[in-house]
Amino acid sequence: MKFSYVMLPDYPLTESIEAIKLADELGFHACYAADETWHKDLWLLFAAASQQTSRIRFGPSVSSVVLREPSLIAQAAATLDELSGGRAEVVLSCGNFGLLAQYGIDWTVSKPLSRVKEAAHVVRTLLDTGAITMNGEFFTYNGLFTFARPVQERVPVKFGAMRGPRSFQAAGELSDGVHHALSYTREAYDYLVSNFRDGASRAGKDPAAMDIGAWVVFATGPDSAVAKEAARSMVGLYASSMPAEQLERNGVNPNTMKPIVEALGAGDLAKAIELTTPELGERLSIAGTPAECVEKIKREIEPAGVNHMILAITDATLVKQFMGRDLPQVAPVETQLRLIHDEIMPAFSS
Repeated sequence: MKFSYVMLPDYPLTESIEAIKLADELGFHACYAADETWHKDLWLLFAAASQQTSRIRFGPSVSSVVLREPSLIAQAAATLDELSGGRAEVVLSCGNFGLLAQYGIDWTVSKPLSRVKEAAHVVRTLLDTGAITMNGEFFTYNGLFTFARPVQERVPVKFGAMRGPRSFQAAGELSDGVHHALSYTREAYDYLVSNFRDGASRAGKDPAAMDIGAWVVFATGPDSAVAKEAARSMVGLYASSMPAEQLERNGVNPNTMKPIVEALGAGDLAKAIELTTPELGERLSIAGTPAECVEKIKREIEPAGVNHMILAITDATLVKQFMGRDLPQVAPVETQLRLIHDEIMPAFSS
C-alpha cells in the first residue's frame, strides 16, 4: 500500500513547500493537489518543491480537461517531469462541477466521460511522441508539437472517477490507474475495483500492477474526538460533490445531503456543519487516532484491492479558511504526516 499526501494549496507557499519536503523525507509516494482556479497554482508550487525534494512524485489529482486544454496539461507535465528528474504524473477528469458552473458551463450537456477519454489520448500521445495530429469530437490538432519532453520512460496518466461504472471501466482500459475520491465503504470500493478490473482485462492489462487509489478526507491525532470533529467540519463541503449513486454506495441517503448542500449554497457554513451529524461525518471520512484510521482502512478499503491511500489531510488552517471555524487543538499537517509515517504506514508494509 502506497501513501500519498493531497493538499489544498491554500497555505502560504513557504509552508506548503515545507510540508512537501517533510512528506518527501518520510517516504510518501506522491504529493497531489487539485488543478482548480479556487486554489494557488499547483504547477508552479510543485515546480518549486521539486527543486527541494528528491523522491516524492508530483501531479494534479485532478486536472480538468474542460478548463485546461489537454495539450497544455501534457506540456506542463513534461516540463515538471524534467524539473523533478522524472517524478511527474497526471490524473484527469472533467473537473469540479461547482467550479464549472461558475464558468457558466453546463456539465450535463458536455459529455464528460467522452471528453476525458479523448483528452487522455491527447495527453498520452504528446507525452510519448511530442507531436499530434487528430480530428476528434472535442479536440483537433494539425501537426501540433512541443519541445517539452519528459525524462521518465512513461509519465503515468490516470483517471479521476467518482460515479462509475463506465468511468471506472474506462480508467482500467485506457489509463494507468484510477483515483476514486470520497468513498469509505467496502461496498463502494468493491464496485470500483470490479469495474476497473473489467476495463483492464479488455485491454489485456494486469490491474494488480496498476494504481488503484482511494482519495479520502482524513484527520488524525492523539485525541480521537478532535480529529473526527475536524473531519466533520469539512465533510459537507466535500460530500456535496458526491453523486447520488456514490452516496448510496457509502450508506448515505442522498436526501440527507440536500439540506447541507442548500446551507453551503446559501453561505451558511455554521448550519452546514450543524447538519453534518457526527455519524455522517464519521461515515464520510477517515478520522480518529492512528489506530482507528488503520482499522477503517483495513476493514473497508484495503480488502477490495486498493493499493494507494491518498490522504486529504485536514487541519485547523483548512477548517478555519473554508468553514470559518476555529479548532486550534487539531494536529497540524506536519504532525499528521509524522503520525501517518510512524503509526499508520507500518501497518501496511508487509
